[in-house]
Amino acid sequence: VLRGSCTAYTGGGITSTGAPAAVGRVAVNPNVIPYGTRLYIASPDGSIVYGYAIAADTGGALLSGQALVDLYYDTLSECINFGRRQMDVYILA
Repeated sequence: VLRGSCTAYTGGGITSTGAPAAVGRVAVNPNVIPYGTRLYIASPDGSIVYGYAIAADTGGALLSGQALVDLYYDTLSECINFGRRQMDVYILA
């Protein structure tokens, strides 16, 4: 399990791996969490659960180490509500 700062994004489009952006496809630094890695993401106290995800995209904040994972949400209001939080990112076998 990795614990770190997570952010949220929206807007659709195509991910770095060529898949459409969608809930459950998250952005990572592929040097830390390789593309295609299956994940389970929740806050340390379990009050926020993003759930199962796959590493499918990347972004500047991830490559610079400012965030561990960027979670995709369908709406801007969901992203604003999430903000930036410490989350546990479980690497699944």
